[in-house]
Amino acid sequence: MDLNEYFSCQDAGLPEDVRRRKMAGDLDGAVRLIDRKLAGELPEAMRRCLTVQREMILRLPADFPYTRDQALAMAKERIDGFTEAEFDELTDAGLIRWIYLNGEMRYFDRFLDSICKSLPDIARRTAEGPSRSGERLDRCMARVKQDCQLGTRIRIRASLRLRDDLFTPGMFVRAHLPIPLLTSEQSGISIEQVFPAGGQVAPVDAPQRTVCWEEDMAENHEFSVVYSYTRTARYGGAEEPVLPEDTAEQAPHIVFTPYIRALAQELAGDTSDPAEKARRFYDYITLNMRYTYMPEYFVLEDIPTECARSRTGDCGVFALLFITLCRCAGVPARWESGMSVDPDSCGSHDWARFYDPARGWLFADPSYGVSAARNGNEERRQFYFGYMDPYRMAANRAFQAPFTVPKEFWRADPYDNQSGEMETGERGLRYGEYDRDREVLSFEEF
Repeated sequence: MDLNEYFSCQDAGLPEDVRRRKMAGDLDGAVRLIDRKLAGELPEAMRRCLTVQREMILRLPADFPYTRDQALAMAKERIDGFTEAEFDELTDAGLIRWIYLNGEMRYFDRFLDSICKSLPDIARRTAEGPSRSGERLDRCMARVKQDCQLGTRIRIRASLRLRDDLFTPGMFVRAHLPIPLLTSEQSGISIEQVFPAGGQVAPVDAPQRTVCWEEDMAENHEFSVVYSYTRTARYGGAEEPVLPEDTAEQAPHIVFTPYIRALAQELAGDTSDPAEKARRFYDYITLNMRYTYMPEYFVLEDIPTECARSRTGDCGVFALLFITLCRCAGVPARWESGMSVDPDSCGSHDWARFYDPARGWLFADPSYGVSAARNGNEERRQFYFGYMDPYRMAANRAFQAPFTVPKEFWRADPYDNQSGEMETGERGLRYGEYDRDREVLSFEEF
């Protein structure tokens, strides 16, 4: 069985002694107890759960490298006039993430970028100031409403390269890079260059589309792909069939927990209209939640329920909560992801789709909605319920889907693929073990 399927058994839960050690930050002790249990007789579901949890625990420290003194010093250096009291307040508010590690609070490696992004008052006290990317989105929104559509032609180069210190001549490497899907909004896809030659290009309708190389490497080199595509934003829905999985649970994250059921029922209220239910879920997320960068999804448990509890998250977390609430309320909803793209840069991004019987499949981008609400732009917040900009590349149309050429070992991200995966003949590689690069070569609006 693919090891990634083991994630669906997380609901078995950790035995109490292991859970206490993990929460207290005694990660070595937690792994030691897991190994003792795995050496004995266990139900298969518990064995799979413990196998996954062991790897999750081993990966946790990399996301939380800073002591309190280190984190506070970094914040004071970047943010004018930043104080210890502010640091403690943001920590108590859940906007600075941390875990216990060997009895000490350790802080998330992207905590500083996170508070600068989500808090305009903090951003204004930095040299870079608040982001102005919303101006382009507002121009796009106006053109889509006026002309009913807006298109882009985009050309991108993406690459992966194993770290030199991990390379051994003759070693086997399997590498995957995401490439554009064929969708109702994305067309004219051209895979212009694959290096080295011989990479296997997945079908245009693959749930997580990649180009894959398998090679016994004589020397270390990058794997790269150049592709171009057209992305069109339309003021209307897409007619595609609704599938059974569009309203189904999908462990370990898209799960109708008691809290999710209660929240969906409370938010939906007395409406029976699917589009209105989806609207209420979107409004709840975008008007009540704060954007924060997240640890690697590999180490997270029950993402939507935790987001509903903490009311913090990133683009994928908000999209998963929206999808889970919709499905729980009987509204078909799907995952879509890849990148956001502008003329000078591109970055990983996730969003959602939902089905309105009157208009077909529509988009929802709760993350962009949260950003619009944070900046007081109600028109833009409402635009991203139902509609979409053409400044993105969709490589994935399903959450937790396999690659066409499957990986044999752990993925860096077991659920999604936005910047690429690598593995050797012995193990899957983590993100820090290979370099990833993406470059926008050309960008044209029409």
